[in-house]
Amino acid sequence: MKPTEPYLKIGEVARLVGVSPSLIRSWESLGLTRPRRTASQYRLYGPEDVKLLKKARFLRRVRGLNAPAIVQMLKRNGQVRPLPDGGARAIGVRLRQLRTKRKLSLSHVAKAVGISVGFLSALERSHMSASVSTLRKLARFYKTNIIGFFDPTESSIRLVPPDKRKVLDAGPGVRMELLAWGNTVMEPHLFRIAPESGSGESYTHEGEEFLYILQGELQISLEAKEYRLQPGDSFYFESATPHSWSNPGRNDTLVLWVNTPPTF
Repeated sequence: MKPTEPYLKIGEVARLVGVSPSLIRSWESLGLTRPRRTASQYRLYGPEDVKLLKKARFLRRVRGLNAPAIVQMLKRNGQVRPLPDGGARAIGVRLRQLRTKRKLSLSHVAKAVGISVGFLSALERSHMSASVSTLRKLARFYKTNIIGFFDPTESSIRLVPPDKRKVLDAGPGVRMELLAWGNTVMEPHLFRIAPESGSGESYTHEGEEFLYILQGELQISLEAKEYRLQPGDSFYFESATPHSWSNPGRNDTLVLWVNTPPTF
């Protein structure tokens, strides 16, 4: 495919690469590709997108890697560029500010949280993203909540349009969109969870949580019991109960997720 050729739509790219359009959309949600959009929001892919998608298909079929592992490998190899701004950059800068303000070393924080020095350094430089369980540990260590990972001086607003949401990439395939802030009682998010992605290890914290499944499926484990939630299901539990969750389906899962209080 020559650079001068027109951009391709997702169906054409799917046939060229040999995968389904839904898989391509799933990879996109993980940051693998960033197609252009037409005025009517159709995706348009160029030669580099096709090349990258073929590489992902190879890693999936020959190496047996799942989607998050594929994206992480390509990021480490420099084949997938990190976003120039947004959640990953915001949290990386903020984590470094929180540590340096307290005059703590990387090794001190890493040991306290239970992660490697190299991983914490990569988080602060926005080269990696952390799972929800790891972010929870960091928030507890710094005595803050998820909102504290963003600009603490930004004032709250009553109306939050979709393009004004605070966004955080919470590990491979998990995207958290903060729907409101400035409220000390609750913390509402829209979670976008790619297939085979989830929270990581089990975690706990103070408070209560309410979930409403908008799209897809969510498997949540509370202590030794597992629940599989479908669209339209709502779910409540106390945050002190050890819990972990993941997307067991083939398509993205969307969840309205409310924590109270906002301790994350």
